[in-house]
Order: sequence, then structure tokens, then C-alpha cells
Amino acid sequence: MDEKTNVMRLLEQKNIPYTAHYYGTGEAMSGVEVAKLLNRDVDQVYKTLVTTAGPRKFYVFMIPAAEELDLKKAARAVGEKSLEMLKQKDLLPNTGYIHGGCSPIGMKKLYPTTIHEDAILYDTILFSAGKIGCQVELNIEQILPLVPYTMADLIK
Repeated sequence: MDEKTNVMRLLEQKNIPYTAHYYGTGEAMSGVEVAKLLNRDVDQVYKTLVTTAGPRKFYVFMIPAAEELDLKKAARAVGEKSLEMLKQKDLLPNTGYIHGGCSPIGMKKLYPTTIHEDAILYDTILFSAGKIGCQVELNIEQILPLVPYTMADLIK
């Protein structure tokens, strides 16, 4: 049996049902590759991106794996003038996650989180379980007890 991640433990603590999906590569993959491996609609697999609006000011965005974050739309969604992607070297110290294994659940701090509005079109979506090679699948509304979020149009 594959081991549980902190994301899974947090979901279980809140009695939030989920399905774990494992794919064994050990290396970061694109969300499109993950969707193919798991035989899922690529629009149902979401990636978690972290941005910054200046020192110690971070925002989390979840968008479909094949899409690109529109930084202008994202900035508007959180009331900032501009945003930039958090540098990869700054990801682990600020979130506790590495590139390819970043999840909105269980970050070191609870950062403002915005999810692309199309997530609501699916009964469930998949996103990182906090470790490369593992995704969780659940209804996005169920993460509210762990990650308060807003929804907006975020993609180019």
C-alpha cells in the first residue's frame, strides 16, 4: 500500500472523503502527463501555483493542468496591482512543498487561495496530494474547512 501524505491525513482529520491516485515516476511531471497516466480528462486535473505580490505576500491559485495562469486576471482576483510567479527556490521554504508536489492543503501558512471557476463544473477534481507521484480526487467544495477559497476566471 502506498503511504499517506500530510494532505491525506488532514483530509481524514476533517472526515473529508477523497480518492488517492498514485503514479510512480518520482520525478515532477506536467499535469497533462499526469492526466494521461491516470486516464482522466485534462481539464479535471488541476495544478497549484504560488505567486507573490512582494516580500512575504503570497497567493495560491489552482487552474486546469493544461492551462496557463493569466497573472493580470489573477492579480485582479486578489486585489493586487501585479503578481509574479514565486521562484522555484522559494517554494519549499514558504510552502513546505517542492515543485511538482505543491498542494493548496497543508502549506506552512494559509495563503489566500483562488480556484479557476471551471472547477465547479466537475463532480470531482484531482490535484497534488503534496508529494510527486500522488494526487487526491475530491469535490472542490469539500476543501473549504481546510482551505477557504474564492473562485474566478484565472486562465489565458
